[in-house]
Amino acid sequence: MSEIHSAPVADAQKDNWVDRYAPAIAKPYLRLARWDRPIGVWLLFWPCIWGLALAAVAQPDWGFGWYHAILMLIGAGLMRGAGCTFNDIVDRDIDDKVARTRSRPIPSGQVTAKEALAFLVAQALLGAIILFQFNRFTVWAGVASLVLVAIYPFMKRITWWPQLFLGLAFSYGALVGWSSQTGGLAWPAVLLYLGTILWVIGYDTIYALQDVEDDALVGVKSTARLFGENVRPAVAVLYIAAFLLWQAANLQAGGGALFVVLSLVAGGLMAWQVYTLDPQNPGNPLLRFQNNHYVGIAISLALLAEWAW
Repeated sequence: MSEIHSAPVADAQKDNWVDRYAPAIAKPYLRLARWDRPIGVWLLFWPCIWGLALAAVAQPDWGFGWYHAILMLIGAGLMRGAGCTFNDIVDRDIDDKVARTRSRPIPSGQVTAKEALAFLVAQALLGAIILFQFNRFTVWAGVASLVLVAIYPFMKRITWWPQLFLGLAFSYGALVGWSSQTGGLAWPAVLLYLGTILWVIGYDTIYALQDVEDDALVGVKSTARLFGENVRPAVAVLYIAAFLLWQAANLQAGGGALFVVLSLVAGGLMAWQVYTLDPQNPGNPLLRFQNNHYVGIAISLALLAEWAW
């Protein structure tokens, strides 16, 4: 059993902290929650910061919700882990047929589906504790997002647009961040959310390029397969539309030129991803996908600078 517990996951970074330092008994569960590759936590967290910062731009006298930012970081870690666990339970038969995913904890036998389900419940309960620290509107908004989390794993079986449903779920922090400060929704938050959905579709299309051949063999649908040879212009259109919607959100919130100028850093990063994307080069799509962590940082800093100014 110890040999099974120590077996790394193929698509995780080599010598990550889980493989090197975590106790053997905990490794399968940390891998199940993707703590061996925390990029997903950051990509879930940054829209929360954007929502918080945009609310601060709209209501500068209220300031930035630092305490809520800490809660959202913890919540992002828990809910991303719960979502990945649920996804792996649902996809266990598919993952066993795809080279990149067959070494994940469930198909490789590191944990059983029942053990994964118990771990899912534990993460969800801890996430609920975090959620109930917010106002009533935000609590109900968070509960409503669970519908998107629940249906996402099934979308790759029935639609060419599973990335859209991931976008709806992964961008939800933009709404939660805003409502945690304002107690409701408004056009700036909606525009931010719509732009972030397009951003997620774009970067997850890039991510899905890693599995195009295996997905075709097992019948899994994705925008990477749908766009085919047009994947670069398609992602470019998604990124441009996302960027323009973020600008509109800033203007609707009362922001000015400082965000416009500073956000060009994020725009440049997304342009680099598209320009240098090479689906035929192993490792290229993953690196471009991971670059979106810096897009998240750049937009966060641009909004915080707009608020501080």
